[in-house]
Amino acid sequence: MRVEIWSDIACPWCYIGKARFEKGLAGFAHRDEVEVVHRSFELDPGRAKGDTVQVIDMLAQKYGRTPEEARSMEANVAANAHAEGLGYRTEGRDHGSTFDIHRLLHLARARGRQDELLDLAYRANFAEERSVFDGDVLVELAVEAGLDAGEARAVLADPQAYADEVRADEREASELGANGVPFFVLDRRYGISGGQPAEVFAQALEQAWQDRPLTAIGGDAAACDADGACEVPQAGGNG
Repeated sequence: MRVEIWSDIACPWCYIGKARFEKGLAGFAHRDEVEVVHRSFELDPGRAKGDTVQVIDMLAQKYGRTPEEARSMEANVAANAHAEGLGYRTEGRDHGSTFDIHRLLHLARARGRQDELLDLAYRANFAEERSVFDGDVLVELAVEAGLDAGEARAVLADPQAYADEVRADEREASELGANGVPFFVLDRRYGISGGQPAEVFAQALEQAWQDRPLTAIGGDAAACDADGACEVPQAGGNG
């Protein structure tokens, strides 16, 4: 079985959803026969490389909120992340173009280190004081994931390297009707939107294994849409 996951490093629900999916997968009897492929989706594709802003400022502007209200939004997302055992900083994070990160993730996939790099990038972006919008940091993360530093630098230096692969993923997401992330496709039979609870993923894996038709599973759940807007549950919600 193949599970394809469209996501973006800038999306907190992708970070949380990956952890929840992996908890569901851990209890699946056929987990060793599941291939997981991460696919590209940019929440802010029009943002220029190097154009970064603080997340709190971005949220306040996007939603028309005060900085204090934006901090409250981040605190609610952080509570969901912490419930999954994930680190989450509510202050000092950058927001910018993720195109280079996606290109590097395609290199990592070609070298069999995609999941490792994705986890490191999520942790750096959401839990550590390391900006994933800095090329030197991206090379450091690539090396930590087991990639060659020179090869990673070469990809980042060439704006065409893996660009077609990123765009192809994004076109396919559109063709599949994905207008937000995270978006999970199980064996091209089941589509799951948002950072669903682990038990929803466990159920979906069981159903997909039985070769049933494509079905939307789990109803609405928190997600980030194609315009970069991220839903925020009320305090105490499970996302």
